[in-house]
Amino acid sequence: MAISTATSIAWQTSKQAAASSSLSAIFAFRSNLNKLPFSSKFPHHLLCTSTRTMASTTKTNTIKDQKITAPYGSWSSPITADAVSSAEKRLGGLAVDGSGRLLWVEYRPKEAGRTVLVREGEKIGDEPIDVTPPDFEVRTTAQEYGGQAFSVSGDIVVFSNYKDQRLYKQLIGDSFPEPLTPDYGGPVVCFADGVFVSRFNSYISVMEDHRESTLNPIATIVFVKLNNKNIQDPKILVGGNDFYAFPRMDPKGERLAWVEWSHPNMHWDKAEIWVGYVSEDGDIYKKICVCGNSGLIESPTEPKWSSRGELFLITDRNTGFWNLHKWVISYSKVENRNEVVPVYSLLAEFSKPLWVFGTSSYDFIQSDEENNLVACCYRQDGRSYLGIINDAQKSLSMLDVPFTDISTIIAGHGCFYIEGASATQPLAIGKVHLDDNNSIAVRFSIIWPSTAESTEYKSYFSVPELIKFPSEFPGQYTYAYFYPPFNPIYEASPQEKPPLVLKTHGGPTSESRGTLNLNIQYWTSRGWAFVDVNYGGSTGYGREYRERLLGRWGVVDVNDCCNCANFLVENGKVDGKRLCITGGSAGGYTTLASLAFRQTFKAGASLYGIADLASLKAEMPKFESHYIDNLMGSESAFFERSPINFVDRFSCPVILFQGLEDKIVAPAQAHKIYNALKEKGLPVALVEYEGEQHGFRKAENIKFTLEQMMLFFARLVGHFNVADEITPIKIDNFD
Repeated sequence: MAISTATSIAWQTSKQAAASSSLSAIFAFRSNLNKLPFSSKFPHHLLCTSTRTMASTTKTNTIKDQKITAPYGSWSSPITADAVSSAEKRLGGLAVDGSGRLLWVEYRPKEAGRTVLVREGEKIGDEPIDVTPPDFEVRTTAQEYGGQAFSVSGDIVVFSNYKDQRLYKQLIGDSFPEPLTPDYGGPVVCFADGVFVSRFNSYISVMEDHRESTLNPIATIVFVKLNNKNIQDPKILVGGNDFYAFPRMDPKGERLAWVEWSHPNMHWDKAEIWVGYVSEDGDIYKKICVCGNSGLIESPTEPKWSSRGELFLITDRNTGFWNLHKWVISYSKVENRNEVVPVYSLLAEFSKPLWVFGTSSYDFIQSDEENNLVACCYRQDGRSYLGIINDAQKSLSMLDVPFTDISTIIAGHGCFYIEGASATQPLAIGKVHLDDNNSIAVRFSIIWPSTAESTEYKSYFSVPELIKFPSEFPGQYTYAYFYPPFNPIYEASPQEKPPLVLKTHGGPTSESRGTLNLNIQYWTSRGWAFVDVNYGGSTGYGREYRERLLGRWGVVDVNDCCNCANFLVENGKVDGKRLCITGGSAGGYTTLASLAFRQTFKAGASLYGIADLASLKAEMPKFESHYIDNLMGSESAFFERSPINFVDRFSCPVILFQGLEDKIVAPAQAHKIYNALKEKGLPVALVEYEGEQHGFRKAENIKFTLEQMMLFFARLVGHFNVADEITPIKIDNFD
């Protein structure tokens, strides 16, 4: 829809900037409702610095009056593509071993994207120690996107090995993992989301079996014996449905909870939580559906047992927001109860879509006969919050930490750990220290930063502003994070407006979260404006916002991205003649659709994006095989919204990046759009990477993609010389 120039921009300056300025931040509590028995202030002697010393941010000390005037986009910046690619470390799950030390999976671009299990140092200041031997990699390919690939009990780790997808058992400190599952002649049987069960000396896991069909693998929940002297096929406990997740056994080993769902739904559309009663022989002899089949449309997730055997879970029933609930079951002569009741209700998201296994948005920090204290995080109004729920009092008390995005919580010994980031703080693992009674938080420290080097560039960081602009739905808004160009050394002429890069996130059921991303800072420190759009269909804003996209993918997202760009132009923030768009996967589709069906943008870059929806549907793995049907709404839409069918409508340059081992978006899709645009005579380039899958993992490819995209936009849209020395690739119909 057209955006009126009279509409005022709704800038909501991020409140996190001050809180994020130091890794040695201390936090205080502020009560929302009833106060919990937590200290409201920390004594000065408890002030804690980070467990790692971060580099000082004295990269430059220029005076504003001495700034160099130069065109936007031509500025020199120390945030190089090398710095970006080396800062791409990510996490793949947290756990605590028997000694109380934290373990995590660390993704390393400099090792060709290898994922390694790492253990916290023994003492404060000690470097983390690799647990995974060099010939192994902790990664599962279950449901294509993987997720939780390991679990720990005491000093024993069980993990999925990427190369063969077998489960292995390893003693922490030992370099010789031993297989627990058979060798099936290749990575055709995958395991994920497992937990130890001491009652049966076993490991319970989701299993995905591709032996009969690669496109329609069989999903089950299985027992795997931890005695690996006689390796046998896992014993199937639960089966018959399309998908399973979160198999979780109660403390006594008598009841197993799990999540399941079936086609045509994705988990976040509709799912169920079941509890099965386990016999002495390890069989399930009775099952109860806890939630999801009562006629309510809900997507329950994250079942977790307290130490006293109460089942907690998160569901979005009634409100459309994922909130914490508890299963209440009792039998008496007077009344039988089998219901799910809210623990705490808030119009906020306490969980996220199940794209990968092993999400942990809450954990128990104290559980006794009278009460549970639950550490939790939730997402509201474009940022995350951390708090403690008192189950008995049904109250929530907030914690101030230097993170505005929190995605994982794991209870430790006298503490709990969180995975988080902010606009100026890179992805890190934080530790919330508790008192001897586990009832009062006393200090906060950083255990692991994804990149200490990124803080060297702090004086170059552009802090995002949360903006909202009118959507095509009457009275409703769409949200985005706007990053203005910033460099402490350079400024542009007051008469010039900056070029814009608009990013469309993947999923499309996903969310941009406004955290420090050197990829974005690479652009803004060179004089580009950048906007990260949470178009209708994104998560973090409830079910109604998420379902705007149902039946209208390629319409709602495209309109929102174009409206956002126009909104910024009309409010004088960017140059309307230099608008560029980029995105990966589903974001690549929105990019190509915006270029085919609108005339807003002047150039685009698609990373492993979708050009042909019908081909995508035919090649979709099982996990998403009906997802696209729900998003398109009709058979005719597959043709009508496929950019490949309307190449004649493209009118601007396009660059495409594609991994040749991509099993989700076939490389043929990039070839199709490339050949069609080349034949039409538009400037176009195609970059293909050997050994890359859906998303680039190798540092050299991350670097090359960023540099060539920036140079492509600069040459064809920006009309300025870049400060970096980059050898350009050939652009067909241009060079």
